[in-house]
Amino acid sequence: MSKVKSIYFIGAGGIGMSALVRYFLTKGYNVGGYDRTPSELTEKLISEGAQIHYEENVDTIPACFKEKDSTLVVYTPAIPANHQELVFFRENGFDLQKRAQVLGFLTQAHKGLCVAGTHGKTTTSTMAAHLFHQSHIDCNAFLGGISKNYGTNYILSDRSDYVVIEADEFDRSFHWLRPYMSVITATDPDHLDIYGTKEAYLDSFRHYTSLIQDGGALIIHKGLEMKVDVKPGVRVYEYARTEGDFHAENIRIGNGEIIFDFVTPTSTIRDIQLGVPVSINIENGIAAMALAWLNGMTDDEIRRGMKSFKGVDRRFDFKIKNDHMVFLSDYAHHPNEISQSVKSIRELYQDKKIAAVFQPHLYTRTRDFYKEFADSLSLLDKVYLCDIYPAREAPIPGVTSQLIYDNLRPGMERQLIHKEDVVQAVQARDFDVLILLGAGDIEDYVPKIIEVLS
Repeated sequence: MSKVKSIYFIGAGGIGMSALVRYFLTKGYNVGGYDRTPSELTEKLISEGAQIHYEENVDTIPACFKEKDSTLVVYTPAIPANHQELVFFRENGFDLQKRAQVLGFLTQAHKGLCVAGTHGKTTTSTMAAHLFHQSHIDCNAFLGGISKNYGTNYILSDRSDYVVIEADEFDRSFHWLRPYMSVITATDPDHLDIYGTKEAYLDSFRHYTSLIQDGGALIIHKGLEMKVDVKPGVRVYEYARTEGDFHAENIRIGNGEIIFDFVTPTSTIRDIQLGVPVSINIENGIAAMALAWLNGMTDDEIRRGMKSFKGVDRRFDFKIKNDHMVFLSDYAHHPNEISQSVKSIRELYQDKKIAAVFQPHLYTRTRDFYKEFADSLSLLDKVYLCDIYPAREAPIPGVTSQLIYDNLRPGMERQLIHKEDVVQAVQARDFDVLILLGAGDIEDYVPKIIEVLS
């Protein structure tokens, strides 16, 4: 990095990429890039000093980013190989690195605290980042969601050697990391368009554990179906809700609160109160607190940090919460995530009619897991099923939301709708709790849904 003066991001508005954009802006580099469409996030990046444009055109790249010897180009796997700007940089011999490679560099320059797993990693890593940042230890952080405490997916510290990173298994990106410590939350098979088989998916996690630095630690959810391959000097701990080296005891749920005692290998921290009181955050919190405890955070700092954690945008994100109506948005897009999400909401609202709007994410994921999606959604009282959000994929013949619809619980209330009709569909208000589920663009309809439900 010693010769680099300018850094150009292809896909600058992505949630993970934008955190790196901000990091390098604060370090004084020329930072620019391309994104397909303007967004609130890209406009914020521009206001912070990034030179971002939205036209896929080599002529629109500012001159300072065309100096090969002093420019680093960062891109994501989601960018197609024939993207005009990517082709230009590749054919002209620029230094091209994936976002994950750059994060890997940061884990070698700092003590990397990485959170991996099929689901739970965004909330757990954001929770850990908040715990560290509000403590005497502090941290840098690169997160996969917008922290509600800070209004950003990035935290910078000029006094801490720690960096919290969400370790993404998509495209084997997490293999570039060299964690000092890591959490693994779950290994339910996903991204089979990349891995091909469940066995290959699980093996990628095995390889990831071998990358943890000597003297570090692995904190793994108890009972995961994977092998561990850590170096001899790496400590291994297990965690779960009520068992393992780190776990909870004396769990109290009621009056809109969740309080429990946090058990460590050598002590118990009494009366941990969750700032976002949903059941799944008990386990997320245990994992985040394990990282904090192993790195010397005090009991009071842990207790204060957990209580003051406000959550992550689109993760159990309550939009309306009153005696008449509850509406929340959740990024859940894997069958097991949806199950956990629905069970957590059911625990809070046991006697209420719970409905969800679900937008499946990716044709391949729908093809591979449509029966599992149907099982998870059948835990609800009613479901509105939208068309599949394609993201990076072309349609697959015969793969539509109908596959899920046809496998839902017999007699269940269900409706197939286009996303454009969501607002009109929920206007009937024949439910007490509504959850918006999915990782696509269904979130764009949140403001109008709030309007009609309020």
